[in-house]
Amino acid sequence: MASQSWYTKISNPAQVGGIETSVLDNGAGRGTRIAWINTGTGLRYKLVLDRAMDIADAFYNQHSLAWLSHSGITSPQPFTERGLDWLRTFNGGLLTTCGLSHVGGPEQDAYGERGLHGQISNIPATIESISQPDPARGKLDMHITGRMMETRVFGPSLELTRTISSTLGQPVIRIHDEVVNRANTPAPHMVLYHFNFGWPLVDEGTKLLWQGPWQAREGGINGEIFREGYDFRTCPAPLDSHTGTGEAVAFIDATPDPNGQCCAGLYNPTLGIAVAMRFQKAELPWLTNWQHWGKGEYVTGIEPSTHPPIGQAKAREQQTLIFLEPGEKRTYTVELEVLFQPEQIDQLLNRLAQADTPPIA
Repeated sequence: MASQSWYTKISNPAQVGGIETSVLDNGAGRGTRIAWINTGTGLRYKLVLDRAMDIADAFYNQHSLAWLSHSGITSPQPFTERGLDWLRTFNGGLLTTCGLSHVGGPEQDAYGERGLHGQISNIPATIESISQPDPARGKLDMHITGRMMETRVFGPSLELTRTISSTLGQPVIRIHDEVVNRANTPAPHMVLYHFNFGWPLVDEGTKLLWQGPWQAREGGINGEIFREGYDFRTCPAPLDSHTGTGEAVAFIDATPDPNGQCCAGLYNPTLGIAVAMRFQKAELPWLTNWQHWGKGEYVTGIEPSTHPPIGQAKAREQQTLIFLEPGEKRTYTVELEVLFQPEQIDQLLNRLAQADTPPIA
């Protein structure tokens, strides 16, 4: 789309791309609002407006980028404050947002009970605006903005305003979030962007790209993969040890460039495409790599966050838990770009080239 000659050859911008909203009418997601965003480059993706505007399906040309769980899209459920109920409606998808006040496993302490990964992904959005591209006026950008409230009487009351945007002719997804404490008392805050990548982008030989010292999560079979001397940055064939709940997780202290930007992603040399993820260290200092190589559940997560998924109680104990004062806000921006030109991919690989960094002491 470098040439603008096509501007005079279309009547309706939807011929090239744009945003289309609709409502699912079948299955567990019946009645759930969605929006398809088409960038006109082969990159198209589906927002689930009733699930925090998270991203479900995502494709580049014929290739799926995201992992989708058995459940598919379900309607939002209010039961996520306890135990592992969050998993019942975990669609996977390209993005599931975790938080806004707890990221990690189920827990209970003097401050309350919290279920796996918090409530925000089960909260519908109030859509505030949709802006379509209009090539005839030279407008190629498009965006959709919505607002979600994670709230209860007497607090905490955290408001998430999310804008998802793209540009015609660019295979890029931009996510810009603003979290505000609307209560009159301080509120604990944690957020994690649970990006879930699947086949065929993720396949045997796909390279996982990130930079920084790492630490295997305690417990489980994490040491099977995340150990010195093992190539945990190359995706393996499905593993019998990952049947059921088998998984491996590493917490990464992401390394920024001189401008404070961190970069991560994946590269599939067979398909000749890569996905680059960019975010600011000052906003999201941690990165989690989740590897679950189960048969029929073959997925890896690359997840920038304010904290590792250790839970509110542990973060409070470590004195790293964020507290937002009444009216205080924090902003977060994450960008995903599909790379298909060899020189772009080489730049990404060179940016993240490194000898194996040792585990965090």
